[in-house]
Amino acid sequence: MKQKQLTLFAAAMIMCICTFAQRKQINIDDNWKFAFGHTANPEKDFNYSIKTIFSKSGGAAGTAIDPRFNDSSWRTLDLPHDWAVELPFAYVDNFDVESHGYKPVGGLFPATSIGWYRKQFTVTKADSGRRFQLQFDGIFRDANVWINGFYLGNNKSGYVGVNYDVTDFLNYDRNNVIVVRVDATQYEGWFYEGAGIYRHVWLNSYPSSHIATDGVFAYAKISDTKATLNVETNIINEYGSSNNYTISTYLTDRAGNRIAAAREQTVALNVLEEKTIKQSIAVNSPTLWSLENPYLYRVVVELKQNGKVIDQQKLRFGFRTIEVKPNGVFLNGKYIKIYGTNNHQDHAGVGSALPDYLQYYRIDLLKKFGSNAYRTSHNAPTPELLDACDSLGMLVMDEQRLLNSGVEYMDQFERLVKRDRSRTSVFMWSIGNEEGWIHTTSHGKRIAETFINKLKQLDPTRTCTYAADLANVYNGVNEVIPVRSFNYRQFA
Repeated sequence: MKQKQLTLFAAAMIMCICTFAQRKQINIDDNWKFAFGHTANPEKDFNYSIKTIFSKSGGAAGTAIDPRFNDSSWRTLDLPHDWAVELPFAYVDNFDVESHGYKPVGGLFPATSIGWYRKQFTVTKADSGRRFQLQFDGIFRDANVWINGFYLGNNKSGYVGVNYDVTDFLNYDRNNVIVVRVDATQYEGWFYEGAGIYRHVWLNSYPSSHIATDGVFAYAKISDTKATLNVETNIINEYGSSNNYTISTYLTDRAGNRIAAAREQTVALNVLEEKTIKQSIAVNSPTLWSLENPYLYRVVVELKQNGKVIDQQKLRFGFRTIEVKPNGVFLNGKYIKIYGTNNHQDHAGVGSALPDYLQYYRIDLLKKFGSNAYRTSHNAPTPELLDACDSLGMLVMDEQRLLNSGVEYMDQFERLVKRDRSRTSVFMWSIGNEEGWIHTTSHGKRIAETFINKLKQLDPTRTCTYAADLANVYNGVNEVIPVRSFNYRQFA
C-alpha cells in the first residue's frame, strides 16, 4: 500500500479535526509504518546501537531515525496498535511470560520486543507562525521519539501520555517524519500489557500565547441549590515580546446555551512567562451529576488578545459533591454503597489497542451488571475510558502505576493528576498497589507522605488511598494514607 502524505489543516475525510477557536487538534493515527527491531542484533535493529545518534543534533544517518530512510518494505498500519496481541503464543515456563498471556514479548524474545514506527506528513507554510505539539496518549513502553532526525525525548511509562513541542523542528511545505522506537523488553506489571503505540496520537496547533497543556482545572463547591464553579487556567506567552491578554470563562449547558460567566480578567505576560488565573462563576440550581443522571455541562475558557479569541479550551464538567467518611461514600450528600470492580485495560481479541466504542460498551455492561465504580488497575487509564465514565455515570478510582517518589515516577503522577483532576467521574486517587517490598517500612511511609503532599498541591478536592494486601499491618504506608484499602479481605 502506497504511503500517503497528509497536508495538515486541509479538509480531508481521513482526518478527525477538533477545532476550538484558533486551537486545532488533528488525529494522526492513520498510515504509519511499522517494523520489528532486535534487542540482540544491532543490524536487525536498524543500526540503532552501533551508529552515533546523540552526538550532534539531527544526526541519524544509517538508521531508521534518518528522515531519508527507505521504509517502503515496512508494514503499513493504523493506530492504535498492539503488536503483542498479534503474536503467536509461546509456551515458556516463566512467570512473566505466563502472566502476559504467553505472548513472546520481553527479554526472552529479542526479535519481537522492539518496535519501530514511522509517520510522514506535511504542514503548510501559512501555519509557520503557530506552535505545534506532538501528543501521544499511551505507548508501551520506554519510547524514544524523533522528528526529522531531532530527538524529542524518552517516555518510560507504558501508561501516562507524553507531549512534545515540535515547533522548532518542522519543515513547511515539505515532508516531516516522526520516528518512534518502542522497547517493550521490560514489563511494568504482572498482567497482560501489550506493546506498541496502543493509544491515539495527535498533532496539536495553537498560537504562541496559549493555554498550557492540561492547563485548565475546574472544580465546584455546592451549598443547597447554589454552586461556585472555580476555574484555574495556566497560560504561557511564547511570543518574542511582552503582551497583554484577557481570560474569559463561561459555562454552557450540554446544548451549548450559556448559563453563567466569570468576570473577564486582564493579564500581562512577559516573554516565556507563565501565570495561573483563578476565576469563579456563581451557578444557581445546577443539575447535579449522579450515577443515574450523569449530566455534563461545558466549561469554556478563552484567551483573548486585543478582544480577539486566540485560544480556547472546552471541558465537560459535572456538578457533584463527593465525601469519603468513616461510615461510607456520599455522592451529593447521599450514601452510596460502592459496588466496584478492578479492571485492566485490555480486551479479548484486541489486546490493549481498544477502539473508542469498546470503552463505552464495557462501562455500559458493567453498569448493567450492577457496578457503580471502576478501579483502573493498576495504571493511568486511557482518556476515552474516562470519557465513557463521565458520560454514563461510573465513579472512578484513578491509580498511579508505582509507589516511588523519585523524579521519574513523581513526574508520571503529576502528569496523571493534571490530566484527570477536572474529571467528574474521578472520586478518589490511588497512589499505588501492593508494594510488598516497602509497604511496612519507613521508606514506604515517607514515599506515601510525598505523594499525599503532592496531591494536596495539585488537587485539594479529592482524597487518596493505597491498595494494601497486608490488612492487619499498621506500620509504613498505612500510618499516613487517608483512606485504608484492603485487598483479598472480606468484611461483613
